[in-house]
Amino acid sequence: MHNSSSSLPLISRKAQGLSGRLRVPGDKSMSHRALMFGAVAIGETTITGLLEAEDVINTAKSMTALGATAARGGDGVWRVQGFGVGGLRSPDAPLDFGNSGTGVRLAMGLMATTPLIAHCVGDASLSKRPMGRVTTPLALFGARFEAAEGGRLPLTLQGARSPVPVTYTLPVASAQVKSAVLLAGLNTPGITTVIEPTPTRDHTERMLKGFGARLTITQEADGRHITLEGQHELKAQSLDVPGDPSSAAFPMVAALITPGSDITIENIMLNPTRTGLIETLLDMGADISIEDRRMAGGEEVGDIRVRSSRLHGVRVPAARAPSMIDEYPILSVAASFAEGTTRMEGLEELRVKESDRLAAVEAGLQANGVTTRSGPDWLEVLGGGAPGGGQVVTHMDHRIAMSFLVMGLASHLQTAIDDSRFIATSFPDFTGLMNRLGA
Repeated sequence: MHNSSSSLPLISRKAQGLSGRLRVPGDKSMSHRALMFGAVAIGETTITGLLEAEDVINTAKSMTALGATAARGGDGVWRVQGFGVGGLRSPDAPLDFGNSGTGVRLAMGLMATTPLIAHCVGDASLSKRPMGRVTTPLALFGARFEAAEGGRLPLTLQGARSPVPVTYTLPVASAQVKSAVLLAGLNTPGITTVIEPTPTRDHTERMLKGFGARLTITQEADGRHITLEGQHELKAQSLDVPGDPSSAAFPMVAALITPGSDITIENIMLNPTRTGLIETLLDMGADISIEDRRMAGGEEVGDIRVRSSRLHGVRVPAARAPSMIDEYPILSVAASFAEGTTRMEGLEELRVKESDRLAAVEAGLQANGVTTRSGPDWLEVLGGGAPGGGQVVTHMDHRIAMSFLVMGLASHLQTAIDDSRFIATSFPDFTGLMNRLGA
């Protein structure tokens, strides 16, 4: 295998059936938030099951640079020492968020209403992504931003000295934007309100309540109203982070499309705003059962048993998109092995992800002999099995990399990806774990 420091190609081949029990990394959304909320709570927050991937480690380093301390003990438990809602201070050096859109956008919210100055940077991929969707509402609180051309990183943030509360209606369904506005509200006097016409993941609301924030949610004619009463201290918590459903998606689809498979993925978060992929796969005829449902950290968790199944094509409605926006690449792989055509709608958000994720998925499918059709916000995948044999350009996108490695386990010919290094941003031991199951 050719290996250079600039890229790390990887190949996957037909597997004979996957079996075993496994745990996937801790949920990424909860890991970022646990570190950030711990940093502005009073006292010591302890976190078990934290996702120890590059994105989350960068958030931990940033919180430490802002004056809190976030460190991993020899026992594997992370401890965050927080200094209260207005307790962050100007960092001495630029805050480097690496590849993480969640990390930088949420941190900007956290910093926007504290009188500090911070310079935010990221890697090449993150620096291509627009930050305007967050800086626009945060400027309403009184924060000031100087960004690179097109509202991108590197970006300098000057937090508001006397923040004013904001009522903001989300123009696009985005949990990151919602969260940034709510976090800015923590250190703002009075009531901050986010109006959400389309519901998105609610991890921020659940966890803020767990930390003792004064937060109420009401359903009104124009959407969900999330109101937060600012300048109340948060209390340190002890958190156990369940497995990430977006990471579980890869072994789950791998088991469905690889004949003779039977696996159980333990301790997965089953938040209803994140289970769109499971719903869709069940519609397609997947043999998936959820065992031992229980509550942990304000979130429902359970074990997912998956056996290989004959899938059939379905129409995936646009309304389901927010609950599975990260899962369309891997769903497209499942659709390649289903009988008939699968049509996915409401995908405009994928055009503005790390890459134009929709175009990248379609190119990868076509490179492996799968017929597709698409429009500005929809994709159709014609099933019947993927011949394989193609080389996939991942565009530094970890989900595209993992999706096409899964495809190779069931395709006729091997599947290759141009670069596997970015998998570490969310799922550090992906290849080892899959190989242990029999991949």
